[in-house]
Amino acid sequence: MADILNLNRARKARAKTEDKARAVENRAKHGRTKLEKTLDQVRADRLRQALDGARRED
Repeated sequence: MADILNLNRARKARAKTEDKARAVENRAKHGRTKLEKTLDQVRADRLRQALDGARRED
């Protein structure tokens, strides 16, 4: 005799595993490392300082 299967639990479990797989793909596609974020911030700060230093006062 086969085991009784709760279809709602099976559906929710399958959806949960699919969501986790989609999350892994999105992290790989769109995620950035902490180093990349820090480098972007440092570059933006240097650019802002350079522009502020070159600003002419009226």
